[in-house]
Amino acid sequence: MIEFRLDRGSGVATYLQLVHQVKQALRLGVLRPGDRLPTAKEVVDQLAINPNTVLKAYRELEREGLVAAKPGLGTFVQRALGGTSVTEHARLRDSLGAWVTDARAAGLDAEDVEALFAAVVLDKFRVGEETA
Repeated sequence: MIEFRLDRGSGVATYLQLVHQVKQALRLGVLRPGDRLPTAKEVVDQLAINPNTVLKAYRELEREGLVAAKPGLGTFVQRALGGTSVTEHARLRDSLGAWVTDARAAGLDAEDVEALFAAVVLDKFRVGEETA
C-alpha cells in the first residue's frame, strides 16, 4: 500500500501532491490494478489534512480512470501507468543508481544530479519528438 508524504513548502497543492504520488506509484509498479488506496480517514490521520483534500485527489484519479471507488469497500486501482514491466523498471533503476553513485564520486551533490538528469531527459525527449 502507498504511504503518502507531503512537502508543505513545495507550493504544489496538497491534493495534487497526492495525485502525483499515486501516479508515480503506478508508473513504478508499486501500485497495481486491484490494489486498494488508503481510506480518506487513514490519510487524514497520517498527514493531518482535511478529508475533503483526500477526496478531491481521489475524485481526480477517478476522473482520469485510474481508480474507482467501491462504496463500503474503498478506492481501488483500475489500471497501471507506464509502458514497461516491473522487471524492466528494476533493471533501469539499478542502472540509474550506478550512474548516481558515479556522479556523487565525481563530486556532484543532489541538486547537481537533478539538474543534469533533467537536462538530459529534456534533451533526449526533445530529440525523440523531432524524429517521431
